[in-house]
Amino acid sequence: MKTYSTAASLRTALLAAKRAGKSVAFVPTMGNLHEGHLQLVRRARTLADVVVVSIFVNPLQFAASEDLSTYPRTIAADKEKLFAEGTQCLFLPTVDEIYPEGMAVHSKVAVPQLSETHCGESRPGHFNGVTTVVNKLFNIVQPDVAIFGQKDFQQLSIIRKMVSDLCMPIDIVGVPTARAEDGLALSSRNGYLEQTQRQTAPLLHRVLQECRDAIACGYDSYRELEQHAKAMLLEGGFKPDYFSICDARTLREINLDTEEIVILAAAKLGNTRLIDNVTLNVNPSSDWGMLAVN
Repeated sequence: MKTYSTAASLRTALLAAKRAGKSVAFVPTMGNLHEGHLQLVRRARTLADVVVVSIFVNPLQFAASEDLSTYPRTIAADKEKLFAEGTQCLFLPTVDEIYPEGMAVHSKVAVPQLSETHCGESRPGHFNGVTTVVNKLFNIVQPDVAIFGQKDFQQLSIIRKMVSDLCMPIDIVGVPTARAEDGLALSSRNGYLEQTQRQTAPLLHRVLQECRDAIACGYDSYRELEQHAKAMLLEGGFKPDYFSICDARTLREINLDTEEIVILAAAKLGNTRLIDNVTLNVNPSSDWGMLAVN
């Protein structure tokens, strides 16, 4: 595995690989790698000849009140894990490399509507920071395929829309959420949880599952389900940000054209903000009579 700190050096290496007819898969990360990230890398290895992983804690997607300064950075351990997984290229840029003239005057990329609800409403500007840096990383790496986790369902939806709207020749692949044995979605922020909070944390996924099961059984009073779910989370010690049952394509209200439902949730446990989701496939030919659970 070779490490590159500049866009120019990485581009030179990848240009040689592409001239040799090799395909490139890209996994963008913010480091502090766990099993969920490694599953993305493994999927990337099945899809292309060369796997590129980036580690960059992007300040543009953090608000002033958020945890940029304390976000876990474990570069040495991350390198060992990526080497063990057969990663060929690690892109490890500095903030100055990505934003050489500063973030205030850097061009921004925005995806309207999809980025304005749910986490976008709770964290104004967050997704503009994500799409700006991912766009830039795509332009540097120029991959054939890029791999993202489905735990960040809204982010994945936004990136797919950006790639489609801007005519980028990149296949976007989503990988199912990696979970601990008790169902908690793996996340770098799980390390912030105290022991008792860690024991409570799987409740978020259980409530999502119960809500999904209710819909699969035909219960369609979605707002009542949302309020019930929030009450369960509050009783369990969470501070819900949102719990939303919506169309998986638009991330807005379900309608007769909906073919897939996603249930999105974000909640704080202590000072740690956790997100998760579950989906259901709707059979449009059955007049809402059949639901397939994912």
